[in-house]
Amino acid sequence: MNVERHVSVERLRLKFAAAHMATLGDELEPLHGHNYLVRCRVDGALTSDRWVIDFGALKTYVREVCDFLDHHFLLQERSPLLEVVLDGDAWAVGFQGRSYRFPAADVRALPIENTTAELLAEYIAERVAERLKAEGHMNITRLAVEVEEMPGQSGGYARDLA
Repeated sequence: MNVERHVSVERLRLKFAAAHMATLGDELEPLHGHNYLVRCRVDGALTSDRWVIDFGALKTYVREVCDFLDHHFLLQERSPLLEVVLDGDAWAVGFQGRSYRFPAADVRALPIENTTAELLAEYIAERVAERLKAEGHMNITRLAVEVEEMPGQSGGYARDLA
């Protein structure tokens, strides 16, 4: 019998406030922000200590990413619809004749195509997966992250870890 267990963390500083402007079809949302909440779940076998992972360790890994994103403009650096250029100490963003300029220190240029909740969840999950691997959590077999933009509205990402 193959048994796996899981650990979930949420709330308790697993949040970030950030601005963004996602693309929807051929349109660009107005610049706006959210107070995002993050949930993370890992599945796996019990360790010799009889837990999947220490809650504190998992919270730390998620919190590090949240802190990195907190109080920044989230820029979808790989957007096929936006013209994105790092110009000295500022990011220049163009879209259908409109132009924006953001101080580089206020921007998190993310290697994603859009700043949707689903892709933000994937970005966070991949950073957490890197930490899990680096810290030797080889018993963990699956990772899932959910990003809530507002109450009742969230996007998620999950994948097996091998």
